[in-house]
Amino acid sequence: MEGKNEVLELSFRLALLTIEFSENLEEKRKYIIARQLLKSGTSVGANVREAQSCESKRDFIHKLKIAHKEAEETEYWLLLCEKSKTYESPSEEIKQVLLSVQKLLSKIIYSTRLNLNN
Repeated sequence: MEGKNEVLELSFRLALLTIEFSENLEEKRKYIIARQLLKSGTSVGANVREAQSCESKRDFIHKLKIAHKEAEETEYWLLLCEKSKTYESPSEEIKQVLLSVQKLLSKIIYSTRLNLNN
């Protein structure tokens, strides 16, 4: 029986929350940021999932670094929404899930690099 993969689960949850928030933005005719957010927020999980079948530890790190960059971009779009007077603020849930994903990705990348060099 396979164990729980927290980064896969969290990044998938982030994608679902991103879809929901993006759809809310589109209903309010905020199409441009909604689409940018949708792309980056769902890309995090896609890259995490792709990393699960990588060919080497270096490839694994590379995919997770891409996921981390996409998470940073997602944070940027959410922050824009939060600070803009004409946009809906993102939920605390999406912000917390994103923060958890970012921290977990950083830890995994760091520990994998340590193991790579040993």
